[in-house]
Amino acid sequence: MKTLIFNGSPRKCGDTVSLIEKLLEELSGEYLIVNAYDEGISPCVDCRYCWEHDGCSIKDGMQKVYDYIQECDNIVIASPIYFSELTGKLLDVSSRLQRYFCARTFRGETPVAKHKKGAVILVGGGDGNMDKAFDTACTLLHHMNCRDIHELISCHNTNSQPAIEDETVLRGIRDVARNFSGQAIL
Repeated sequence: MKTLIFNGSPRKCGDTVSLIEKLLEELSGEYLIVNAYDEGISPCVDCRYCWEHDGCSIKDGMQKVYDYIQECDNIVIASPIYFSELTGKLLDVSSRLQRYFCARTFRGETPVAKHKKGAVILVGGGDGNMDKAFDTACTLLHHMNCRDIHELISCHNTNSQPAIEDETVLRGIRDVARNFSGQAIL
């Protein structure tokens, strides 16, 4: 089993990373973490190369991500929430998934043949809500051919309690790991 994890957090020891680490304790198999703030992946520049060609004209760290998307079984999008949305750097990285939309829309191709399972983990402590970010993450997962997306795992009170102490969140993390491995959720 292979799992791709998009980490939208700039903090190395923050709530998002603590939940990713907890998920990794529960998961079996291989994984790749794409740290949006560290990978040096450029955003889409709307050059429209992918309207007519397979791939992307920008050659950077996203190439290994594209390869892993093709072969993985599961994809997780984990992010803090900034003004009710995924972080800007994660949106930069995810804008490069435009190539999949263009393959389907303009070239009539199926860019990612293998069906995957997906999950979204969101944390925040502000006054917004998680709906917009969850919708964005689900759209991204669909473009990577995730057909079975777990219900949202979120903690929205990190100003007063670390996410890793939220029992509902921890139960959700365990459920995702079981779902990814094909085990029944208890």
